[in-house]
Amino acid sequence: MGNNQASKGVVIDYDAIASQESFKALVRRKKSFLWSITVIFLVAYMLLPILTSFTTVLHQKAIGEITWVWLYSAGLFIMTWGLCHVYVAKAHSFDKEAQAIIAEYENGGGRR
Repeated sequence: MGNNQASKGVVIDYDAIASQESFKALVRRKKSFLWSITVIFLVAYMLLPILTSFTTVLHQKAIGEITWVWLYSAGLFIMTWGLCHVYVAKAHSFDKEAQAIIAEYENGGGRR
């Protein structure tokens, strides 16, 4: 028997839900999104110390006495806020899909 939890007289077979094709597809999309956003975040952040330590690209003046390193650093803050907003929106859509999967299970779609 799978993982069952009795809650208010309802037995939920989590293994049955996990074996649904719709659940597997949701997990694949979620993993793909999370890995993509993580790679973008880490690459952008790791480029700052690399570009400032090993090149002079960001040491050039951009606007008056302000160098590109200041603009790049400010851009990292903007990127972080942007990625947070994208994550929240995407998580909301994942939650809706999860509710649909639960409804599918409750309607007998995932029961063995």
